[in-house]
Amino acid sequence: MNEAKAGVHIHAHNASRRSLSLKTIATLCLVVLLLLCAIAWPFTRAHLQAFTLLKLASGQPVPPLIAKLIIQPVTEATIQFPSTAGPIRARLYRPAKAKNAPALIVLHGVHHLGMDEPRLMAFATAMASCGLQVLTPELPGIRDYHVDRSSIQVIGESARWFAQRTGGPAGVMGLSFSGGLALVAASDPAYAPAFKFVFAVGSQDAMDHVTQFYLTGTEARPDGTIQRLRAHEYGALVLEYEHLEDFVPAHDVDAIRPVLRQHLYEDKHAENAATAKLDDRQRLEVVGLIDSSAPATLAKLAAVQARHIEEMEGLSPHGKLAALTTPVFLLHGQADNIIPSAETLWMASELSDHSLQAVLVSPVLSHLDLDGPKPGPMDEWRLVHFFALVMHAAGKK
Repeated sequence: MNEAKAGVHIHAHNASRRSLSLKTIATLCLVVLLLLCAIAWPFTRAHLQAFTLLKLASGQPVPPLIAKLIIQPVTEATIQFPSTAGPIRARLYRPAKAKNAPALIVLHGVHHLGMDEPRLMAFATAMASCGLQVLTPELPGIRDYHVDRSSIQVIGESARWFAQRTGGPAGVMGLSFSGGLALVAASDPAYAPAFKFVFAVGSQDAMDHVTQFYLTGTEARPDGTIQRLRAHEYGALVLEYEHLEDFVPAHDVDAIRPVLRQHLYEDKHAENAATAKLDDRQRLEVVGLIDSSAPATLAKLAAVQARHIEEMEGLSPHGKLAALTTPVFLLHGQADNIIPSAETLWMASELSDHSLQAVLVSPVLSHLDLDGPKPGPMDEWRLVHFFALVMHAAGKK
């Protein structure tokens, strides 16, 4: 072989080696990229689910590509299951394409429609369309504006039943006072194994602190600063309705309760009809109750706080959180004037680093609605990321 031919042969051989090397590198890069995508996909999907959920919950359109990727049709059924608390009525929302979807319980807040409240139903449907099977049990006490221990038992029994049905612990999301009661239920050893996590939204740490807020419009935060807000009349009215015998003479309770009930229901026609049945003295009593800033009403609220302090402690996560091992997510509206956001900060300060998964006080929320003052892009991103953490936790085995 002459030198010219040898040179051509060597050049061709080197080119072939370089080509093989480049193909190998490209293949390795593709494999690494696919592995990274596989690892990142659960987190990416959780963020897309969270984005979709918040769009659906606020009545906004979801971009078609994301909707096609995330949204599933949902089946809905009203059910009843047995428990030691008696039969529990509930509604079950399931994604039609995912028979073994992760389980989430969503607990309604203090509202007379309970599990039939339209915003709750829309939210549960949105959650299910994003890949979760959602149970919304009826809490009879909460539905009748009573924050009491009966609801703690119903929450615990619902978690136990759903965990048995789905083959593993269920996430539990509690709205308003139900979130605090869910944390109390999760701290009970009898129910703790049924809880995958607790997600409390706009919830109480200590009921007596919340009552004090209704009296003063202030609450201290854990860092010593003071939160000042004009307390919404709704919170005080719920306490008045629940403990009406502490506010009016015993012989007036049955006459006045329907008026206060319809006022809470915001049914003005029914409220006027109930008021028409009162005598003049009873009408004056109602006026004082509805004006929760009246000195006489404030004095009675203070007396109720003192009289029912032990009962309030039993309905409060405060003092029970340090030993809690269940993962916890805490979300609160910054300007919430029914349960102030300082309550969530107190819960966060009491939870161990092991239990506290995420905490966010957001200007996007009011109490439970996505109607806070105009948020900035970072505020919206923080809320999406927070819900993505919850969705990811719900989907973990």
